[in-house]
Amino acid sequence: MASPTKVAVVTGANKGIGFGIVRALLQHPYDGIVYLTARDTTRGEAALEELAKSGLTARFHQLDIDSLESIQAFRDFIKTEHGGLDVLVNNAAIAFKHAATDPFGYQAQETIRVNYFGTLNVCHELFPLLRPGARVVQVSSSLGHLSQINGQSPGDAELRKQLSSDDLTEEKLGDLMNTFIRLAKEGTHHSAGWPNSTYNVSKVGLSALTRIQQREIDATRPCQDILINSCHPGYVNTDMTSHQGPLSIAEGAVAPTWLALLPPNYPLRGGYVWYDKRIVDWVNGPT
Repeated sequence: MASPTKVAVVTGANKGIGFGIVRALLQHPYDGIVYLTARDTTRGEAALEELAKSGLTARFHQLDIDSLESIQAFRDFIKTEHGGLDVLVNNAAIAFKHAATDPFGYQAQETIRVNYFGTLNVCHELFPLLRPGARVVQVSSSLGHLSQINGQSPGDAELRKQLSSDDLTEEKLGDLMNTFIRLAKEGTHHSAGWPNSTYNVSKVGLSALTRIQQREIDATRPCQDILINSCHPGYVNTDMTSHQGPLSIAEGAVAPTWLALLPPNYPLRGGYVWYDKRIVDWVNGPT
């Protein structure tokens, strides 16, 4: 019986680093099908046309990580069409600009809802489809390193201890994310150890989640060689950085693509990787 065709999915991929990851997978070339997903169908299909100019062929499917209905529709499609999934790159995210005038509490609510809980919902729905040997990449940030809980207020040490604990569960981490939102609205988040950046918190949460997910997958699906790692793709010239980053999109795709294509039985599990593929100690640094 022939092996099923491999399937890779990249979220938030109509532009920026996500688009770069799709391009890099196709140029590798990836031995299978690559799905470029995006909230907006028109922009997603335009991205496919851009790839086609270079002779590269991906497939598009609409996916809004802020909509459980959209995520479940995509899950059902992948299950029906392919029966399973081999690579999942969670790249979709939002960020408020420094000049944003929205109240900090509102920024916290929106950023954590999309970047953390939206990504978590994608994982909940798609992880059951992961086939043995699957690779999951959480696109985090240098701002997602634990050092962002940076020792400038009384609650930092305890918060760092909780976030880095091997006993931290998904439920407890979700409680911490919701606590940050509540404290941000009250204006007391900093004294409790949280930084004054909603994006940083969302990415610290995503990096911490990666470690939890690897522990859980090791416990529930041992010997299946499923790897879940996070990475800092670098400070890249994209809309997200207001085109201030010095790295090209192709350079920003290097680490995520490398993690997506790790060979069988690679020892990196629940790790945190720098844009140049260096493995970084997420708890103790340095960055």
